[in-house]
Amino acid sequence: MNPKTILLVGHGTRFPGGNAETEAFAARWRIRHPDWRIETCYLEWDAVLLDSGLDHAAAEADEVLVLPLILNAAGHVKQEIPAAVAAARARHPRVHFRIGRHLGVGPVVLGLLQQRLDDLMADLAMPDPRTTGVILLGRGSSDPGANGELARLTRWLYEANDHDLVELAFTAVAWPRLETLVQRQVRLGMLNIGILPVYLFAGRLTERIAAQVEWLRTQYPRIRFGLTRHFGFEAPIHDLLDARVVDAAADRLLDCDGCQYRQWAIGTGHGHGHAHGHAHGHGPGPAHAAVPAHPPEQPHHHPHSPGPGQPGTIAPEAAPHHDHAH
Repeated sequence: MNPKTILLVGHGTRFPGGNAETEAFAARWRIRHPDWRIETCYLEWDAVLLDSGLDHAAAEADEVLVLPLILNAAGHVKQEIPAAVAAARARHPRVHFRIGRHLGVGPVVLGLLQQRLDDLMADLAMPDPRTTGVILLGRGSSDPGANGELARLTRWLYEANDHDLVELAFTAVAWPRLETLVQRQVRLGMLNIGILPVYLFAGRLTERIAAQVEWLRTQYPRIRFGLTRHFGFEAPIHDLLDARVVDAAADRLLDCDGCQYRQWAIGTGHGHGHAHGHAHGHGPGPAHAAVPAHPPEQPHHHPHSPGPGQPGTIAPEAAPHHDHAH
């Protein structure tokens, strides 16, 4: 019996090949760590869902470390996974279950986005950043804390560059949407617009983004659009997952299995979690309300004058420096 199993929990997608990307990622991680027993399961849209994955992982292990292969701490990380693990503990009382921290959108993701922005600017023949708008495009959630993490990431990218406009849009659930920000940036004089999806692996929504950008090109023929790819196979993501295992070994876990999140959800009436249909019916409203969160990795403060329509003020914690000749 292997004394420990690491269970990667992916989101899951109906998109052909989307879950295969996650499996390929896990296969590469196994090559890095041939002595580790690494298994996968999904929250939806796969034959092996979370409960089954937990049971299988526990069948041949004394300890199961659950690692959410997820960028944002929304309902899946804060409520669904902890609830499933609690049920698994009851089914397997001899097995020690622990929940590691999700990937998060810290400096590692910031570095990947910065590299994509640099490549996009090169593809556009290095236009003036003052007339080149940038739009980060997230999945969107009914959880304000998860949307706030993306807002913080957007601000970090703004601080590290010379673009007048670096803004955040969402593909579903939350607002504003991509078309709204493109319209706004064109009105403010942007001649080029770069769109950076903050997505881990391919899915229906990344396919939808590509279709939306093609339509926007027909609507704004005088604007040059650049669209970057999602990420997931880069070495820094594997390094980040290694760090999560190290964190778990040092008992730096999802605090109390996310109990502080669940208490906050109950107290504020947000305990409904994240519906798999992604159709919450929420209208436009404040997307970045304050909520307890884990900010383990913070970029540094870069002295940059706020431009029009920028996200909220960055916290003054230290951050990795991206070397630009300002």
